[in-house]
Amino acid sequence: MQNKATSLARDLRSAVLAAGFTYDAVAELLGEQAHAALGRNETTPGLRVTRGGSPLETLTRLFLLQVPVSREQAERALGGLVDRMAVAGIVEQSVGEVAARLDVRPYATDDGDLWVVSDLTPGLDGSPNRVGTDHVLGISSASTSLAQLTVREPVGRSLDLGTGCGVQALHLARHSDTVVATDVNTRALWMTRFNAELNDVPPSASGADRIDVREGSFFEPVAGERFDLIATNPPFVISPATGERLVYRDSGLPGDRVVEDIVRRAPELLNDGGWCQVLANWVITRDRTWDERLAEWLSEDCAALVVQREVLDPASYVELWLKDAGLHGAADYARRYDTWLSWFDDQGIEGVGFGWINLHRSASVAGVRELLEWPYEVEQPIAPAIGEWTRAQERLAAHGDLAEVRLRLRTDVRQETQGQPGAEDPETIVLRQQRGLRRARQVDTVEAAVVGACDGDLTVRQILDAVGALLEADPRELRRTYLPALTEMVAQGFLEV
Repeated sequence: MQNKATSLARDLRSAVLAAGFTYDAVAELLGEQAHAALGRNETTPGLRVTRGGSPLETLTRLFLLQVPVSREQAERALGGLVDRMAVAGIVEQSVGEVAARLDVRPYATDDGDLWVVSDLTPGLDGSPNRVGTDHVLGISSASTSLAQLTVREPVGRSLDLGTGCGVQALHLARHSDTVVATDVNTRALWMTRFNAELNDVPPSASGADRIDVREGSFFEPVAGERFDLIATNPPFVISPATGERLVYRDSGLPGDRVVEDIVRRAPELLNDGGWCQVLANWVITRDRTWDERLAEWLSEDCAALVVQREVLDPASYVELWLKDAGLHGAADYARRYDTWLSWFDDQGIEGVGFGWINLHRSASVAGVRELLEWPYEVEQPIAPAIGEWTRAQERLAAHGDLAEVRLRLRTDVRQETQGQPGAEDPETIVLRQQRGLRRARQVDTVEAAVVGACDGDLTVRQILDAVGALLEADPRELRRTYLPALTEMVAQGFLEV
């Protein structure tokens, strides 16, 4: 059966390439309006501009717009694969027509085009979006967010924990010799294998499959193994453990226990220099701050950068995920809503945070951590900034006395001032990064003067001494006051060693 699936995947690849069925080609075919409408799950504008019958139009209507096409058009667009795809459950046939049973979706990356097979997108044009418990989610905002977060340095072994249809595994295969992809959903594992063949993923250096697909819960399939990179978008929805679950989003564990378990256990699976990167939700309780609570999960063996990107109140959170499950308007919607809110209240939950947890196993910066609330726009992909954060901590660790270091202001940092026109001094001075996390930091006039002089020629001590002379201030007092702030600015990426 696997050989038949492999053969079909390779032939389907030839067909979609021949049809020019790529993300960019579909976007051009649909045009800005219809493409944006499809992003909102509306198909009518797309149907109006895809009536020509070309192979590209046929595949767009069949898989993305989810309308039946004639068998003749399907055979022409798919290179005679209709019968084999029907046997595999990708399409279904009726009298003279072919309809999609699975989604085949083009996906663009910086490294080229990919195609991803998953379950069909539910809820098009306002239709019911109830899905089965073993539904396999396709390309989503969560999967693209994790892909943009994941550090893309060449590594030996990577782990895609909870692979789903294999989107992260396909990304990881571009810069890993071996990728282990795990899941408890057997349908998801079939799709991951199929997508590896569909995208012509080459074998590893040893000749084995580059993507090693394994069934099992969380770290069980890789017990005793180590990795250079772990990327995971676990089933993190925070809900009471009722036993009723959608596997792609519900772990079956109460609260944020699944995320906590992953964060606590991951360090023991990382090689030196390895990363674990998690896209997650976490509980915000009435009696503790979010960062105080998450700090307890973090190992002293790793540096950790945790970024809270968004916070939802309990009502908004429950509404979001009840609608995701297709339960909005259902007869028991109000009961489910009330039960979920009651559980939140019983647990003392006043909000739910969403964001990134990045762990880096490095002896030189072990135990260094930053927990940052940053809901503002960032540069995408954000992965280079995550990697640079760790390198900044390592540079700081390598230089014991910052006073003797020559610093440079990062080239993208801009200074913003506010105050009354004509005033001698500004009321506020803000340094703002234009790239990466795009952090902003308010500074005083001394800090602004020191930062402005950081061009790599003078040491920090020499700059502070010069500023002290201008201000007639004690240089030792200036160093005592401003070296900690300058250290923070290096750690946060405003200044470079």
